Amino acid sequence: MKKTMFILFAALSLSLPAAAMSADLDGQWARGDGNARVKIEPCGQNICAVNTWIKPGTPKEKAGDRLVMTIKPEADGIYSGSAFDPQRDLSYNITVTVNGDKMTTKGCVVAGLLCKGIDWTRMQ
Repeated sequence: MKKTMFILFAALSLSLPAAAMSADLDGQWARGDGNARVKIEPCGQNICAVNTWIKPGTPKEKAGDRLVMTIKPEADGIYSGSAFDPQRDLSYNITVTVNGDKMTTKGCVVAGLLCKGIDWTRMQ
């Protein structure tokens, strides 16, 4: 009985950070430049951001494109890890910072030498 309770407690405690993280990130987000909207939600053990709308004429992006993030909490509202873009077969390091209805994503490639940050606003 004690072993079963320990296993159950361990499983629950391991799943709590992912559930809390998911709650911070889940939902619809609009990119700061107005060219894209994404839906962020769990996908298996990862977090996925799927383009739900792309401004017509925006190059190299389309609705349905998906980004798979393997991220972990680093501090309150800050998550870091890696991201994989299957459409472009590109992997990179990513940091996601959430503060209420504002989010910033920063992705880096080439050992962190080339980075780009994007601001997002949660859609109601």
